[in-house]
Amino acid sequence: MRLTLRVWRQKNADAEGAMTVYEVDGISSDMSFLEMLDTLNEDLILRGEDPVAFDHDCREGICGACSLVINGDAHGPERTTTCQLHMRSFRDGDAIDIEPWRAAAFPVVKDLVVDRSAFDRVIQAGGYISVPTGSAPDAHATPVPKADADFAFEHAECIGCGACVAACPNGSAMLFTSAKVNHLGVLPQGAPERETRVLDMVAQMDAEGFGGCTLTGECATACPKGIPLPSIAAMNKEWLRARRKAARRQTQG
Repeated sequence: MRLTLRVWRQKNADAEGAMTVYEVDGISSDMSFLEMLDTLNEDLILRGEDPVAFDHDCREGICGACSLVINGDAHGPERTTTCQLHMRSFRDGDAIDIEPWRAAAFPVVKDLVVDRSAFDRVIQAGGYISVPTGSAPDAHATPVPKADADFAFEHAECIGCGACVAACPNGSAMLFTSAKVNHLGVLPQGAPERETRVLDMVAQMDAEGFGGCTLTGECATACPKGIPLPSIAAMNKEWLRARRKAARRQTQG
């Protein structure tokens, strides 16, 4: 395949960026999208030009490192991570726009690389879970209802890629934060810090400059792991419950 790539190039966080046009040829439909970018970078290096910087790590759809907006869609036209997107999703002669995540809380570092450390700070705000010391308890010592286990596992699938933020017109991180809050909230291990966790994580999310949620649903549509939109409502319920309890304790002295 022969493709025209319009790639966002930006030297550093302080520089102004712009779309730069490149032509690539000999692209196999079996290549992944990142392998196509590797081919582009090989050509640029051979020509003595600066290669395009982009995030990647496992290239197996697990780590959440890859983060590109492709033709206006977070991770591209398929509901998967960028690394699992293959060139068979495109046609010979296509023009492809490639941009970084766009959000105030995700500043561009260089080219297609953004700083997603805001996510790390949101998770850190949640703190740890309380665990008893000593030997590990028997596997079935603490029964967990099947519905709770399924709910927790569904939200634990979040890989923190940031597609939800990039897809949201408000740049909201509610889907990400709700996934992290919900997957511990219903489990016995997460119960002792259940209330402080949701209050602290939401407060940190707001402090990082993420936008407000208006439930447009773009986040859930773009999520490669299928975190459902109702998880935001579940977190809001947790937050209200925790706020009421905190206010009651404060009133009682």
